[in-house]
Amino acid sequence: MSSLAAADARADAFVRARLQAQPLTKYPGSMPETLPEAYAIQNRAIRLWPDILAGWKVGRINPPWDDAYGTDRLAGPIFRSQISHAKGAPVDCYVFDGGFGAVESEIIIVTRCDAPAEKLRWTREEAFEIAGSMHLGAEIASSCFAGINDHGPLVTISDFGNNNGLVLGQEIVGWRDVPPANWKMRTLIDGKEVGRADASAIPGGPIESLRQLLEISAARGLPLRMGMYVSTGAVTGVHTAAPGQEASIEAEGMEAIYLRLLPSRPVATLAASQPAKR
Repeated sequence: MSSLAAADARADAFVRARLQAQPLTKYPGSMPETLPEAYAIQNRAIRLWPDILAGWKVGRINPPWDDAYGTDRLAGPIFRSQISHAKGAPVDCYVFDGGFGAVESEIIIVTRCDAPAEKLRWTREEAFEIAGSMHLGAEIASSCFAGINDHGPLVTISDFGNNNGLVLGQEIVGWRDVPPANWKMRTLIDGKEVGRADASAIPGGPIESLRQLLEISAARGLPLRMGMYVSTGAVTGVHTAAPGQEASIEAEGMEAIYLRLLPSRPVATLAASQPAKR
């Protein structure tokens, strides 16, 4: 089987499992061996998914994988129907029953303009200018494949970057003049604290995540657009959670985000010939 056909088969399997909310007991085919192969699977899945691409999650690639792949960030798509806004009451979020599920405290960036499609290299200063606002937020990390985090970052990339939702919280006023170390956050699950850190726990801070995403997305022919949501990394860690649990994201001086985890439900049947809108 050609590498393209293999990427298609694996993407098809992940998309089908997510649409049907069915767990995968094993990886659907051979695991990717290179970054281009992993992103080829993800690209195919993005084209198949019946929703509009509205943002990206950025995750860490930890040692020793960062040296092996020459980068310490990975990216995964976030679609319009997966974005929620925290308004005080608990937000319903969905994780795959029988798969992997986690809650992550995040800093969310909303982009203020389109990134030039032809621009492939970005400085931190340039990324800073693309950022329009920053918010407290949460990423819902979930995959139908329970072992997604057990086989390295390429497997994570291949299934939507292990993302299944984003919750946007209160805007961080004056963020341009406040260092990430001042944004002190903690995560609680069922009322118990499971992680505490400040936003400098993300290497280079949220702007470095945005800078790397600008390069990753441009190289894939998917430059960032105005108003996209960028989840910049797990500040307090990746905290496993299951349907039936509740979580909260807290930051000093800001309104807390409350989450209620539910089992993912089947969604509309995929029309294989209908690509996702961007």
